[in-house]
Amino acid sequence: MVTYYERRLPHWHPPGQDIFITWRLHGSLPAQVRLPTQADSSGRAFVNYDRTLDEARTGPLWLKDARVAGAILCALRDAQRRNLFALCSYDVMANHVHVLLAPSAPLEQITQQIKGASAREANLILGRTGEPFWQKESFDHWVRNPGEWQKIRSYIEGNPVAAGLVARPEDWPWSSASNPI
Repeated sequence: MVTYYERRLPHWHPPGQDIFITWRLHGSLPAQVRLPTQADSSGRAFVNYDRTLDEARTGPLWLKDARVAGAILCALRDAQRRNLFALCSYDVMANHVHVLLAPSAPLEQITQQIKGASAREANLILGRTGEPFWQKESFDHWVRNPGEWQKIRSYIEGNPVAAGLVARPEDWPWSSASNPI
């Protein structure tokens, strides 16, 4: 049975399907940037959204701090150890995170676990209290076929290259291309 819920965006999770998830820091995009929707089947809206995040021109850039990026990786490892999912691919950018995973728990539980644990640790590192760390809602897309799975994995691991941060995916220290979990 397909799990479905809505906030600002619709969230579909067919059983047995891998999921591509992107979440970002609270306040990392200007208000006028349109969020991608499930209705945009071409993926162009998501790519534009992601490129705006990659430019990192507005909002906080806390994930550039190696201690904070490390806290994200710890949260991913911990959630995987709890058998919430099998992690296929990831990258941690300056203001957002991409993951491709095979869920074995409800998507809401997975994102709550990762975002909650990483926000607590990051806020301790940064000495922040009483303010949101992550944007409440994440963007997710269920993978339809093996070709799309490979395309998403390449997109995730190539994101630091596309953003102009490194020459090769394996040069980015906060990615499954260089640091598999």
